[in-house]
This record gives sequence, structure tokens and C-alpha cells, in this order.
Amino acid sequence: MSDLLERLRGRGWRMTAQRRVVAEVLNGEHVHLTADEVHARAVAKLPEISRATVYNTLGELVTLGEVLEVSTDKRAKRYDPNAHRPHHHLVCARCGAIRDVHPTGNPLADLPDSERFGFTVSDVEMTYRGLCPNCASA
Repeated sequence: MSDLLERLRGRGWRMTAQRRVVAEVLNGEHVHLTADEVHARAVAKLPEISRATVYNTLGELVTLGEVLEVSTDKRAKRYDPNAHRPHHHLVCARCGAIRDVHPTGNPLADLPDSERFGFTVSDVEMTYRGLCPNCASA
């Protein structure tokens, strides 16, 4: 069973066939699928699942804090099931591939007080950009 499915079961989330398929599609360490990609993979497992059900389920998972909604540049939103382990993203500037990264250090502590402008900073989202190996070699 996937980590996401286990977390959802632990919360007592009602596990319909449609919800289960969406959670199964999102299983994996470096999964960052668009809603349309989730729908296409879900249809392969459960042909009768509707696009609206996929979108609604993704919205519920984001609201529950079990999936992160990731926006990079002007591309479609992507959904990241790695919601419970702090991480940042590495994004290919050409093809849009996304990888989770876990750099060392504390980016919150790296922001000097003079650059906080009175804010009480509670979270950091960093995105590293470059070319993935496939695009770099093309």
C-alpha cells in the first residue's frame, strides 16, 4: 500500500474506488503530475472515472494537506504527494520535469533580519531551475 493511501486510511478518509485510484496514481517519490495526467492514468485503471471526480479528489487532497499543489512558471499545476517531508523542487527550464530535492542547511535561518521587513517568516519554498540531463544533452 502507498504512503498516501496509508495516511488517508489513518485519517478515516472514505476510500471509494475512485479516490483509491487517484491516490494510487499519485504514489511515488518524485511524482508531480498535472490533473490531466492523473486523469489519464486513473482512466487506465478505472475507465469510468470522470475528469470532475479526479479534479474534486485532488482538491480534497490538497485541502487535507495530503498533497501539495505545485506551480512552476506558467505551466499547469502539478500535484505532489510528498506533503509531509520538507523539500524543495528542481525544475527543468525546457521540459518542465520536476524532482524533489533535500538540500542541507536551514533557508529560514539564512534570511537575515534586515531582509525580513518585519515579517514573521514561517515557511520557505525554493525552486532550483536548470536543464535536466535529457534536455542538456539534446
